[in-house]
Amino acid sequence: MVDNMETIVIGIAGGTGSGKTTLANKLVESFGRDEVCILRHDNYYKRHDEMPFEERKKLNYDHPDAFDNDLLRQHLEMLKAGQAVEMPVYDYAEHNRSDKVVVVKPAPVIVLEGILIYAEPSICGLMDIKVFVDTDADVRILRRISRDVKERGRTLESVIKQYLTTVKPMHEQFVEPSKRYADIIIPQGGENLVALEMLIERVKKQLKSNK
Repeated sequence: MVDNMETIVIGIAGGTGSGKTTLANKLVESFGRDEVCILRHDNYYKRHDEMPFEERKKLNYDHPDAFDNDLLRQHLEMLKAGQAVEMPVYDYAEHNRSDKVVVVKPAPVIVLEGILIYAEPSICGLMDIKVFVDTDADVRILRRISRDVKERGRTLESVIKQYLTTVKPMHEQFVEPSKRYADIIIPQGGENLVALEMLIERVKKQLKSNK
């Protein structure tokens, strides 16, 4: 439990492969885990133990309903109240939540990153700063292919099929429109050093106010 700590919640949204994870990681690296903790929306995909693997593969993971937003909201509120949480861990190769958890300790700055964090009003309302990482679609799909094949055990064919059937249409229906809720729109994500420096200065100001 952390007493009398003012927290600030920074949301980092954007399309798949936009660079939001890089931006979030650079924020954590700039201050350390005592000052900044991070929640990842992907880890809050709903659990589907009742479904066989072949059925789980067919689910639409780019729709807001794919996420356990009630649990995420509860965890955000607990962190803001100074309580540690057990963030789930999602297994991309199995298309299901694993049995592992990551203990996330409260910190003055809470970063939440994910493609659809602004599409859920109850989550969006808990954020103090909302960032949207805006990256060209062709760059995003190339990053997505590279990441999913190398890091997540997917085949090239499955990644392309998923992108065309759910990722792209859901981006156009939900992710892109959620940009209007953002306070800051950042082109190129973590590679945009000017924007990163602005965020770092804002976090420094928050940390200073807690001392």
